[in-house]
Amino acid sequence: MYLSWQKNVIFAADMNKTLMMRGRLYDLSRPLVMGIMNVTPDSFYAGSRQQTEAAIAARTEAIIAEGGTLIDVGAFSTRPGATEVSEAEEMSRLRFALEIVQKHRGDGVVSVDTFRPDVARMAVEEYGADMINDVSEGGVTGVANQPLAAGDDDCPAMFRMAARLQVPYVLMSVRGTLEELMISTASKVQQLRSLGVKDIILDPGFGFGKTLEQNYRLLFEMDKLQELGLPILVGLSRKSMIYQRLGGTPETSLNGTTVLNTVALMKGANILRVHDVREAVEAGKLFQVTSEK
Repeated sequence: MYLSWQKNVIFAADMNKTLMMRGRLYDLSRPLVMGIMNVTPDSFYAGSRQQTEAAIAARTEAIIAEGGTLIDVGAFSTRPGATEVSEAEEMSRLRFALEIVQKHRGDGVVSVDTFRPDVARMAVEEYGADMINDVSEGGVTGVANQPLAAGDDDCPAMFRMAARLQVPYVLMSVRGTLEELMISTASKVQQLRSLGVKDIILDPGFGFGKTLEQNYRLLFEMDKLQELGLPILVGLSRKSMIYQRLGGTPETSLNGTTVLNTVALMKGANILRVHDVREAVEAGKLFQVTSEK
């Protein structure tokens, strides 16, 4: 039941069954779905871009109506070759979007997709965002894979911000192999726990810092991440690892996404981050039925 991937760092494998979000305890034995809300002009999947008030409102309501639990709002595209967006511009885009999302989210949990601590603070303190989704592994990599500034004593500034804000924090790995991921995550979780961060979710980071073969090897080995005792969020939706294998584009990758999401659920994923909410919710429901038999 207990394994250690770093000296003096031990995790319980049964700690990933619940998650506190927006004052409610969620049972993660039932897969949850996070709908992607990109308020950018250049996200890799054109169908995910929402920039007008009407489009943002409609997308928010659709995520909830189709069975999604979380709405992940991002204003900085992390696709390869994306144009850098200033912090001021990222904040401006998010302020516009979050005000609309808050009016239409119903019981939905709002996540802010950012690697910048002050952007996360703004979203949580000014607009009531419920979660931080950090794709930089706390500052390992940021714009164009360039390292970000660390905080005092080499503690990432985003870790300190997550502790200050006391909302669930998604730690996404940019490591290429399972072993590297496990060792790095163990160390970073120790840092986060020492700061008082209670709810930590691990995202293996498919498509980030990994070759095509490393992405599939990690998916094959993903069940071993249970040893870290963290809820697992997986983002495979319409990514290049699908259409590089099958041919096509992000627009033709829905079926491949559903297949890999199902594999991820079989390997222990608790949350699916997707563009296509209804299809992911249906995959989760059917997976749950088969796993209970």
